[in-house]
Amino acid sequence: MRPPDAPHLDRDASRAPFRLLIVEDEKRLALSLARGLTAEGYAVDVVHDGREGLHRATERAYDLLILDIMLPGLNGYRVCAALRAAGHEVPILMLTAKDGEYDEAEGLDTGADDYLTKPFSYVVLVARIKALLRRRGQGAGGSPVHVHGDLTVDAAAHRVFLGEDEITLTAKEFSVLEQLVLRAGEVVSKTQMLEHVWDFAYDGDPNIVEVYVSTLRRKLRPELIRTVRGAGYRLEAGRR
Repeated sequence: MRPPDAPHLDRDASRAPFRLLIVEDEKRLALSLARGLTAEGYAVDVVHDGREGLHRATERAYDLLILDIMLPGLNGYRVCAALRAAGHEVPILMLTAKDGEYDEAEGLDTGADDYLTKPFSYVVLVARIKALLRRRGQGAGGSPVHVHGDLTVDAAAHRVFLGEDEITLTAKEFSVLEQLVLRAGEVVSKTQMLEHVWDFAYDGDPNIVEVYVSTLRRKLRPELIRTVRGAGYRLEAGRR
């Protein structure tokens, strides 16, 4: 697949380029993506094996991983789970060969942030990468710490506390929670959540919002996020 021409990302020329790791066993696809993303201004490394991908991601600092699911050595789920278990918070965009191969709930449980189904549009891939990197960089300009009952969301440090306990969230889970905190006490619809967290390029099932909300309830407390039937979700007042 040869990437079409795409607009360059807005970047501060004084900063080092974002470094991406592509873990994809289809060599022609991987190298084609690497050429296109390099032309976009990224620094790109490519490996074709799950074990090597895990080693690279552990040994080097990357801003984002593009991770295929069906890989020799270790599959993408196991690579993702191993990285999260080791405390790595790098955004992970998973690639799946066909509908049905990727289980969104399983991907969330292992810590993936987003996914694309092959064949995919190169322009959509770039948009997803931009969105994940943008969300990871939010807070660099001094975003405030949001306190709601005993829930504390520090956008700058990308940390969440429930009482004295720190809660580990993926980048996408953090973004969903942040949208609820920013509008605490108000109802946030699925459409609003998709627009702010997944961006315009998302073309998957809108029920993915329910999956993330369910995950947040497990990690926090079920009663913190209330479903308002037919309207959306509302963050309730937490204990103090």
